[in-house]
Parts: sequence; structure tokens; C-alpha cells
Amino acid sequence: MEQPQHTIRAAYSETTITVYQAYSPEIGLPAVRDGRFPAGWKRDRMTWIKPSFLWMMYRCGWGAKTGQETVLAVEISRDGFEWALRNACLSSYVRGVHPDRATWQRQLKRAPTRVQWDPERDLRLQPLPYRSLQLGLSGEAVRLYADEWTVAIRDVTPLAHRLHALVSRGELDSATRLLPQELPYPAGEESRRQKPAGTGVSCPTDVAPER
Repeated sequence: MEQPQHTIRAAYSETTITVYQAYSPEIGLPAVRDGRFPAGWKRDRMTWIKPSFLWMMYRCGWGAKTGQETVLAVEISRDGFEWALRNACLSSYVRGVHPDRATWQRQLKRAPTRVQWDPERDLRLQPLPYRSLQLGLSGEAVRLYADEWTVAIRDVTPLAHRLHALVSRGELDSATRLLPQELPYPAGEESRRQKPAGTGVSCPTDVAPER
């Protein structure tokens, strides 16, 4: 079955959605222990959250890249996630979506969140013909993410390592069975009503990809 080009796929419940990040052990392990990001976590920097587990594996190299050795599954409220979508701007100018480049630049400067679409990955971390969402948080969104939206933080580094070992041995069926179950995420009605040319994301399938 052909996948839509721009759909958010995620593990989610009635009230929460799981996103992924990877940090050094100095940041990641205290976050898991305390259920919140430690004082050393930089709130003044943009932070990117990814609903796709395999895209996170591509980004962190199965938890082997320096500074990304601890892979976190961060469970956040769906209300917070949808607030981030409503207040987002595409991370690059797209003709036909934005009236002009200057308008996009103004929107980008004001927006607390950014949407970027990159190729989804398979178990061998090769690009697939459809896109995966990344959501960049800055300013107010970083504070809300850390202090209000986060419900739980789990260390999924052992899962990343186990999956990598299975893939390396060619045991793809076994690896597939261990993957988090990610389904198309139902956009809230308010997100669906947003127009692509506005500061918000319309529906996840309507916004243009990051090139």
C-alpha cells in the first residue's frame, strides 16, 4: 500500500504521543532518572523532537554517535504536541505555500516551532519515498515542552542496540517485531483548519516537505 507523502506516524495513546531525542549520558541519564530534563539541558537552544523511531536511529546512528549515546523516548501530551503544530512555520521557504520569501521569513522569526519533513528510513536506515516529521522547538515552546508537556522519559538505548545487532545479522523480521508501533496520527480539528500559507500547519499531509 502506498504511503501518503506527508503524514505524521507515531506511537500515541488517547492523551499522549511519544517523540524521540538523543543526548550524551550526562543529559540523558538524569532525564530518565528524574523524569525531567536536568539543569544542564540548554533551554536557550532550539531542540528537535521526532515521532519516528527509525528516523531517530538514522540521526543518532543507533545511539553510537558522540553526544547522542542515550536515546530517549519522551512521552508528551497530545495537547502540547498539537499546540506545537498549530504554531509552527515550515523551516524553509516553499513557493506556492508562502506568499513570498519575506512573508515566510517574518513567520519563521515569530513562530515558536518549526516543521521539517525529511525522508523516512527503513531498518537499514535507507531513505523511503515518503517523509517523516521533525518538529523544532524554541523559546516558549522549549519551556512548555520541558515543564508542562512532558509526562514521562524512558531510556530506549538498549532497544536501539538490540535492533542494530539484529539488523547487522540480517534478522529483519525479528527486528521489525521489536519496533515501536507507529500509526498515522489524527490531526486535531484546529490543526486541520489552518491554511498552509499561515503560520500554522494545516494538516500534516498538506504542508510541503523540507528540501
